[in-house]
Amino acid sequence: MRIQEHFAPNIIVGFGRLTGRTIGIIANQPLQRAGTLDIDASDKSARFIRFCNAFNIPLVTFVDVPGFMPGVKQEYGGIIRHGAKMLFAYAAATVPKMTVVVRKAYGGAFLAMCSKDMGADRICSWPGAEIAVMGAEGAVNVLYGQQIAEAADPAAEKSRLAAEYREAFASPYVAAGRGYLDDIIEPADTRAYLAGALEVLRAKREQRPQKKHGLIPL
Repeated sequence: MRIQEHFAPNIIVGFGRLTGRTIGIIANQPLQRAGTLDIDASDKSARFIRFCNAFNIPLVTFVDVPGFMPGVKQEYGGIIRHGAKMLFAYAAATVPKMTVVVRKAYGGAFLAMCSKDMGADRICSWPGAEIAVMGAEGAVNVLYGQQIAEAADPAAEKSRLAAEYREAFASPYVAAGRGYLDDIIEPADTRAYLAGALEVLRAKREQRPQKKHGLIPL
């Protein structure tokens, strides 16, 4: 059951059921604004995450995010402040948090989509996913711009370097080796994996330091 379907369509939020239990779902929508996180998407997600946490509803996050939305309008509108609301909401949530990387997971936007750093209890990836600071094409332009420009065939050289970058840095197997992922699974096994994780986490109790409240970015 989708919530706020027509507001910030580049992010999907809503409720579902997994093994008969209610879950909250957050997912990037790459068909809208390439799935980037902008001001509205950050606010929409943060509010939904806080709602689920308030009513003890486990969170499942599907990641396909190329980054935060660039542009002067977003910068002047406070994309950093609004994006921080989403990170704060995930970090403060004490319900079970499960994350699946389905395609792209780049930079700080991956953190905002509930990475290990935001307290994900289980995080897995599909084999073809890319997890890196930025996309391979953009990365090789920064790292090897002069080498590409001086090559006899710049397009072929860029493709070769991008492929090497993906294998060396963006592969989910590299991320798993560094502890950013718990598992790499086949897409067909996703539901079973999440159901098993939810069963393990159903009795999760997270003790936080006693304090009046956190300081949410406003």
